[in-house]
Amino acid sequence: MKSEKATFTGAGGDALAARLESPAGEIRAYALFAHCFTCSKDVFAASRIAAALASNGIATLRFDFTGLGASGGDFANTDFSSNVGDLVAAADWLRAEHAAPSILIGHSLGGAAVLAAADSVGEAAGVATIGAPSDPAHVSHLFGEDIETIERDGEADVRIAGRPFRIRKQFLDDIAGQRLRDRVSALDKALLVMHAPLDRTVGIDNAAEIFQAAKHPKSFVSLDSADHLLTKREDAVYAADVVAAWASRFLPPAREPAASPEADAVVVAENGIGPFGQDIAAGDHRLSADEPASIGGLDRGLTPYQLLSSALGTCTTMTLRMYAERKKWPLERASVTVRQKKIHASDCAECETREGRIDSFEREIELAGPLDEEQRHKLLEIADKCPVHRTLHGEVRVTTKIRAVS
Repeated sequence: MKSEKATFTGAGGDALAARLESPAGEIRAYALFAHCFTCSKDVFAASRIAAALASNGIATLRFDFTGLGASGGDFANTDFSSNVGDLVAAADWLRAEHAAPSILIGHSLGGAAVLAAADSVGEAAGVATIGAPSDPAHVSHLFGEDIETIERDGEADVRIAGRPFRIRKQFLDDIAGQRLRDRVSALDKALLVMHAPLDRTVGIDNAAEIFQAAKHPKSFVSLDSADHLLTKREDAVYAADVVAAWASRFLPPAREPAASPEADAVVVAENGIGPFGQDIAAGDHRLSADEPASIGGLDRGLTPYQLLSSALGTCTTMTLRMYAERKKWPLERASVTVRQKKIHASDCAECETREGRIDSFEREIELAGPLDEEQRHKLLEIADKCPVHRTLHGEVRVTTKIRAVS
């Protein structure tokens, strides 16, 4: 996946910060994502959905609404209508710079916003909502007792999720005047409603009202025990995969990938998802790498050492298979478990290095089939002859140069 920063002008004339995530290969279509109330484009649910869509050939633009995240403007001057205006502006930017969005996706109040903006984005074939309220006025419960102050003084500082936000009376007046269910009823697009039955922020009855107001084609997917913000990784991944699968029904089929101009090269690039997220392209194949959450990553893919261990393991089983086939031995299946760790050089009697720490790969091979002991012993010897094993034991030279960026 490729990730790039972008900036466009919002409905109020302020510069809005955005990020466009695109698949490494052909782009089948574009999607536009709207985040939850007072959140930012970088919440995990947004980044995970963008990654899942990219793996299905869909590029996704996510951005910070006016006054939030890295975007300019004053949040106090915004309301639901201005959020809808920002969404339309984002769609206009996509249309001018790339292509109009085919899919609109919104989380929480962002879900209500994409429903309201849908009729202004004629090219969109489908709208997906996650934990969306059926009435934008639902968010007023977050203001609690401050509503009286807002009504009396015209504004008040309200704490939402531990952060202060200035809310003005124009916001309350604007959400009170919305007729979202009328817009849903007139929606001429496919609709996917996703909601958690135990959502304590936006109750499940909101999903029922949206679903009942909409005409077919429409779908509902339960997010089971997920919380409103999809803070559990498995919940965000599930929602992302469902959205990606659903969206694929309304898009042109992906073309067969063209041959890579560098079939013998492996290209690794940062994808912007978390501090360590990487996309790997090898010929026409794609996979991801990351670091575990314990050291600051998002655990979206294999670590570098897991990739290295995978290379040793796969090379081992392939070498065993080729040898057994040539000898016509009854090897039914070979599997290898590889464990990598750092050990003290002084603990390795056969190692040339005597000081510091060295890398140790422990390889455990399982051979299934009616092999005799002599055949098993020979295959154990052959395992040490796999090319990656020889590379790890041989002299290795790595040359590095800077490639000019156009």
